[in-house]
Amino acid sequence: MQQKARQVWYDGRGVSVENMDVWELINHSPIDKVLVSLQQRQDGYFPQKMTFITEVSSSEELEQVPAEDVIFSVSQEVLADAKKRGHQTCIFYSVDNREMLERCSREASEYDFAAVDFDLPTNIPLELIIARLEESNTVLLRAVNTAIDTEIAYGTLEKGSDGVLFATTNVDEVKRLTAFMSKQSLPNLELHPMVVTDVVHAGMGVRACIDTTGIMTQDEGMIIGSTSGGGVFVCSETHYLPYMNLRPFRVNAGAVHSYVWQPEDAAEYLSDLKAGDKVLCVNTKGETRVLTVGRIKTEVRPMLLIKGKVGERELNVVVQDDWHIRIMSADGKPRNASTIKPGDELLSYICEPGRHVGVKVSETIIER
Repeated sequence: MQQKARQVWYDGRGVSVENMDVWELINHSPIDKVLVSLQQRQDGYFPQKMTFITEVSSSEELEQVPAEDVIFSVSQEVLADAKKRGHQTCIFYSVDNREMLERCSREASEYDFAAVDFDLPTNIPLELIIARLEESNTVLLRAVNTAIDTEIAYGTLEKGSDGVLFATTNVDEVKRLTAFMSKQSLPNLELHPMVVTDVVHAGMGVRACIDTTGIMTQDEGMIIGSTSGGGVFVCSETHYLPYMNLRPFRVNAGAVHSYVWQPEDAAEYLSDLKAGDKVLCVNTKGETRVLTVGRIKTEVRPMLLIKGKVGERELNVVVQDDWHIRIMSADGKPRNASTIKPGDELLSYICEPGRHVGVKVSETIIER
């Protein structure tokens, strides 16, 4: 079954209309779904972009709720009546024992949405519910209070919950959540064939391996370049090595002066990367995800300069001069760096040139 789109619901039930700092942030954030009380819904002081999830405690209150609202309740009876009226429904479970966990796992698939809160910080109950609901169409939301908890919820059991019910009046946490959501909305990179024009043995230099806290596949790697106008697809260390084990968490990236691409089309010098930084992992289809740097390993090695063109755009990359370094070819197959020659086509990414400390700037910068 295809993974459902991530959802973030902001729980505004405890936030007064007078708390303008929070509502102003929500209004200008990617969040467009808000959980409100019936009284808040009737007062109506909310941005027009919002989809409303309205909390209802009795069937009689349903008559006061607009037809387009999702109905949120702990009552199965209320939700059954809401469904008859044509509403989408969300049941809320507060899980504090095994019986409630079993009930949630058994019943949640009957509703469009299920929001779950837990009394303990362990992820085991969430893992069990995710596994039970895997074949259902129910959107599972975990109740959280921080951006870090949101990231954990998304990563639980690899697949993660389908979304979060985010409750806080802390302005800084709302900002952190907004930043996290922006990084999750990663577009595909448009990859192009780069025709190799020259390959030069560049002598000794310092190269960096990017060791991440994730595991990459054979069609994944990172975009590495010597200019801010783009780079080439350097493969993860997931391909055959005759004398040592594979390192699927690693990209042997190249010379320390090089850029590696990051979320939001940012780029960072390899020499400036440190543990905890984020880098962009890309596959041969251009699909991207974010990985966290665990360490940067630098050593002196012989270096290889590969120059090429994408149309009239000139690119180059300096990588370790060794057979075991793999560069992705334009046909999606890894090429040993030491066998690359003029006329070969490598997979590459191009963007508007010009950066200052890795950030795009609109000034004339010439790089060769």
